[in-house]
Amino acid sequence: MDRSFCTIGHTSDCECDKGHLSVVDGKAVIDLKCTDGPMHFATLNCIMRKAMRQGCKSIELNGVMGQRYIASTASAEGLKIIINGTPGNDLGAFLNGPTIEVFGNAQDMTGNTMNSGRIVIHGNAWDVTGLAARGGRIMVKGDTGYRVGIHMKEFAGTRPTLVIGGTAKDYLGEYMAGGTVLVLGLGHEGSPVGRSLGAGMHGGQIFVRGTVLPEQLGPGASISSPSESDKIEIQALLDDFEATFGTKVPGGISGMVKISPSSSRPFSGYYDKTNI
Repeated sequence: MDRSFCTIGHTSDCECDKGHLSVVDGKAVIDLKCTDGPMHFATLNCIMRKAMRQGCKSIELNGVMGQRYIASTASAEGLKIIINGTPGNDLGAFLNGPTIEVFGNAQDMTGNTMNSGRIVIHGNAWDVTGLAARGGRIMVKGDTGYRVGIHMKEFAGTRPTLVIGGTAKDYLGEYMAGGTVLVLGLGHEGSPVGRSLGAGMHGGQIFVRGTVLPEQLGPGASISSPSESDKIEIQALLDDFEATFGTKVPGGISGMVKISPSSSRPFSGYYDKTNI
């Protein structure tokens, strides 16, 4: 067997974990160091699934170096996955219950279409974080990139939330259909968000701590002050952020502005009605 290109879904007698997986008292530790280069992501996910089949409630990954799709589709309630290193794209895609905690940065599309669970990033998380998230919570201590929170949505009381401690670049909340995004701008002077903020959003809400100019808004987005019920939600998110990262947000909820849809159909006037 070529361990570097092991296929996900091997049975319990799979030997791809040889020398990489150790389990003690229900806690698994996976060492990704290989003599022939970084472990292939399929091999890693195969080993993780073996640990899950053994009933492990804690999985720690050491030496992560850009492996993609880590914990994609993972559905084990109560499972915690600790990542030491830098995971690649699609971390926690379609996540359904587990908690993922990254001690480092994360690449693009973290939490892609996640249903439930929790992803905590102790560094930065880059482009398209929270893409089409349908539930769960993503907490980022540092900055994020472009098109973060694009097409987040909610249904039947399930709402995704995304908290960003630093900044977000252009097109934050693009086509957003539900959920909440909170940007704190910690350690940053000036506006913590870029251009085309909330472009095409038709649901959900974005809270920004700091200056947002009208020219930063995308089509379909409007700016206002948070309501009293909004302040309750913001405070709960701030409490979670402070407890998660062991840091204090100076000023609390002061200086917050709210970005919300100006219409449920922001682009209705752009279509040829004869073709609808």
